[in-house]
Amino acid sequence: MSKTIFITGAGSGLAKGAAIGLAEKGHKIIATTETTSQKTELMRESKDKGLDMEVFKLDITNERDREQMKKYDFDIFVANAAINEGGPLAEVPMDRFRELFEINVFATLETVQFAAQKFMKKGSGKIIFMSSMAGISATPYVGPYTATKHAIEGIAQTMQSELEKHGVQVATINPGAYATGFNDRSAEEKWKWFDREKHLTRAEDMEKQEAGLKDQFDPEDMIQKMIEIIPADHHKFRTVHPPETEKQLKETEQERWGMEI
Repeated sequence: MSKTIFITGAGSGLAKGAAIGLAEKGHKIIATTETTSQKTELMRESKDKGLDMEVFKLDITNERDREQMKKYDFDIFVANAAINEGGPLAEVPMDRFRELFEINVFATLETVQFAAQKFMKKGSGKIIFMSSMAGISATPYVGPYTATKHAIEGIAQTMQSELEKHGVQVATINPGAYATGFNDRSAEEKWKWFDREKHLTRAEDMEKQEAGLKDQFDPEDMIQKMIEIIPADHHKFRTVHPPETEKQLKETEQERWGMEI
């Protein structure tokens, strides 16, 4: 059955691929982008493919942009918009840390509140938080992003039990490391403020962790999983993909219970 699906942050990466793929499956897509240039590109692409897709610019931190959401009715809300930035937590500038929370947590919850209240009045609907493997595990020098995604996990789990009695479903999708450029841009950002002479964190430790980004998964695999899960009537609360990442996270969680300092 065709659904109307609202997706934030669909101007690039996994969400852009999923928005196009879901529209190709016959769903009506309301896709929002952070910037006007992304909007132009996505509109052109959807028009070329003859897709039923409405596209508008929605910077989720902008109150006027958020007001535009009130014009739309939809069945499923995908809270995807986020930024990613790394750096050692002992030395990360607090303005960078706050900026990540402003977008990934506070503005995200504001958009979700709008969808949740709409769904509560209707007595139906589904909210999907695009979380991350970082919402469950903790990778050195990816702390700022990890902290925001841990917050999202807490929000999603709490809302799931609060909204269930209103007929509203809540779930998370937790991708592993996919080669969309999102993780690579994040790794680069910390070098804009990190000073090898001044800071105490060893630069070589961060460079060693970054080397792992050379071995990321093909995004198309995750996009197909999102196309399967987002419109589905029933699925697990948490979808971690690919399966090897799910296995890795379960092992990591077990290790934490026994970890000593």
